[in-house]
Amino acid sequence: MKRLTLFALAITLIATGFAAKTPYQAVLQHSRIRGRTHGPNVCAMQKIQGTDKKYFTNCKQWYHRKICGKPTVVSYECCPGYEKVIGEKGCPAALPLVNIYKTLGVVGATTTKMYSERANLQEEIEGPGSFTFFAPSNEAWAALPTEILDALVSNVNIELLNALHYHMINKRLTSDDLKHGASFPSMYQDFDVHIHHYSNGIVTVNCARLVKTDQHATNGIVHVVDRVITAITNNVNSLIDNDDDLDTLRTAVAAAGLTNLLENEGSYTIFAPTNEAFEKIPPNTLTRILGDPVALKDLLNYHILKNLHCSESIVAGTPLETLQGTVLEVGCDGEEMTINGKAIVTQRDKLGTNGVIHYVNELLIPDSAKTLLELVEGSVVTTASKLFKDAGLTDHLIGFETLTLLAPLNDAFKDKSLAMTPDLKKLLRNHILKEKFSSKSLYHGQELETLGGLKLRVFVFRNSLCIENACIAAHDKNGRYANMFIVDQILAPPMGTVMDVLKADDRFSTLVGAIQRAGLTELLNKKGTYTFFAPTNAAFSAMPPADLNKLMRDPKELANLLRYHIGEEFLVSGAVTSHTRMKPLTGDKLELGTRNSSVYVNRVPVVETDLMATNGVVHAVDVIIKPLPPKIVSDQAEGSTIRRASAVRAGTQVMKNDDLFQKVLRSHSSRTMSRVQ
Repeated sequence: MKRLTLFALAITLIATGFAAKTPYQAVLQHSRIRGRTHGPNVCAMQKIQGTDKKYFTNCKQWYHRKICGKPTVVSYECCPGYEKVIGEKGCPAALPLVNIYKTLGVVGATTTKMYSERANLQEEIEGPGSFTFFAPSNEAWAALPTEILDALVSNVNIELLNALHYHMINKRLTSDDLKHGASFPSMYQDFDVHIHHYSNGIVTVNCARLVKTDQHATNGIVHVVDRVITAITNNVNSLIDNDDDLDTLRTAVAAAGLTNLLENEGSYTIFAPTNEAFEKIPPNTLTRILGDPVALKDLLNYHILKNLHCSESIVAGTPLETLQGTVLEVGCDGEEMTINGKAIVTQRDKLGTNGVIHYVNELLIPDSAKTLLELVEGSVVTTASKLFKDAGLTDHLIGFETLTLLAPLNDAFKDKSLAMTPDLKKLLRNHILKEKFSSKSLYHGQELETLGGLKLRVFVFRNSLCIENACIAAHDKNGRYANMFIVDQILAPPMGTVMDVLKADDRFSTLVGAIQRAGLTELLNKKGTYTFFAPTNAAFSAMPPADLNKLMRDPKELANLLRYHIGEEFLVSGAVTSHTRMKPLTGDKLELGTRNSSVYVNRVPVVETDLMATNGVVHAVDVIIKPLPPKIVSDQAEGSTIRRASAVRAGTQVMKNDDLFQKVLRSHSSRTMSRVQ
């Protein structure tokens, strides 16, 4: 018992140790695992092809072999704190423990070492103390504009010393101590440096990525960073106020009442639209939004992320939540930062005390700031958009009415050149609901009134939410005043009972006569929720004439056959999934499924779906439907096989006295086979 207790304690301690790992340490460990076949203390690194950017690898990047959408090359290098020994495998030796000044040379930050000497910092970082030095790489210094570098090394090197002191903290901080959102006073007038430790293992200081970490020294620790950092003194609102390229944004922020938000404490990411971005918007649209405080606030909040994300933290497309409540897909494509898949970021990482600004040259307009007309344009419902405008419904699409638009997908229009007729205009009016609905608030049996005066029914299925025959195919588009449901079909409002639908269609003239002979007219006229797989004239014509005549003279057998084609529940085509089952009025189950966008019932293709009725729905079939043969499953016990066979006979007892019915099915099957041959 004591051993079990000790074992449980050990497991708990191990689990706690793993759970306590920082994201950076987790990525470092994964890189160690991938590099272990190359010797001790070897880490796998992934370098983006065509760049000098290297990353410790995580599981996803390792298998995808891509970072920022670009292929990577794997190299194997010494893990932090170790070096190679000639003639030995891997990196068996620890780096020499020397002072910070010498460590700068050991880790390859030779330019920082040179500037430390020039700025008279050498003595300080060689002497006693416990410092953390975020040392810019040689490439970071080389990337500085010439005029900035000249300014730093002039003025008797005071500016250079101040700049280097801003890269230093007067305490030893390992990567484990660099917590997300932490700030530490630098050695330059105690101005803070800002740390962000992201879940993907990337660590930044003032948005500069740590490319080499935890290089220990006798008097501190060195972390190599990929850019020279500067002191941060202004909040993001001040940064916007002082930039002429953001004049329009500054005016909009004030009009929306967001000034206090951007001045107060926080940790935001702002995708700041430039003046050029606002100028690209049609004047009418821009005037409408700027004059509408609600739409304007939504628009600006859509440009603000809830958390601070430096550009270096993004290595793949990631959905990030905005203050507006929806998400932006923030990603990268090589060196470019992308938003919703578009490379519209023109300037990155302008850091303030309460957030970071990335400049964008396109305005991001959320659905909540759009009219119905703007929601349907440039989407998968452009055909419907054109038809609504051609029908003279534009005023409803751009106005202030609280409506819901049912917009069919482009694929729902088989005839792309529909002529505008009075009937089509009426149908399109019935695609606009009189209230603003959310699909999350719809319920089964609900009735929705249209501009055309109809009341449409809501049907809730296990995997679908449908309004009459049209099932919702995408998330709601919630506009400023009105919403849009994208639906998979053109709406087909019911125009009568199932019997009325059949009578109105010449394809079912034989079926109508059969229904009347079988005494089912009253059933198909009364209130209900029937699904009728209705045989067309072609289905009856496929029967031998003698068998058809005999069937028509036997009302009871005719009723049995027809009732097998009628399901007890209402089911439109959009709600059919693989292995859907339905109980018919007579006989065993009907098995439904889909293949190549077509619906099948008992393996018979439905030639036309969703002829809507007030008491059900009609689906046309060109074949008489017959029960599927029972599935033969091998069973170890003979008795269970006998019991199953008995159950099948009992389940089909209602088809007894059905010699004619079976003959019809056999004859139909043989006719079908002969046509196939």
